[in-house]
Amino acid sequence: MRNYEDNVIVKMTFEFALSIVEFTDLLREKRRFSLADQLFRSGCSIGANVREAQGAESKADFVHKLKIALKEAEETEYWLELCRHSKLLNESSRLIPGIESVIKVLNKIIATTKNKMKPSAN
Repeated sequence: MRNYEDNVIVKMTFEFALSIVEFTDLLREKRRFSLADQLFRSGCSIGANVREAQGAESKADFVHKLKIALKEAEETEYWLELCRHSKLLNESSRLIPGIESVIKVLNKIIATTKNKMKPSAN
């Protein structure tokens, strides 16, 4: 296994996925199985796509994989907001700042990488 300890976004998304696993266990205890499944899939997919991006074949491939991770993060944010606004499931509030941070970091990495891909004007 590779050492990703110094990679902020890999570490951030892995830790977020662990939080999602715990939260979806609570949802299952409350018999919210469909919601738990949706949130589990999107929330854990973020980190999987970020990890996959680490082995990208090009900068364009790297950006593409991170955009997929960003889409999953935005979907996860939706499900967490839905949980938060549900009177029975407001425990999701503690996860909202985490997903917002992930989205900000992914957007920044994507923008920075795209800028590096632009041909320089000479």
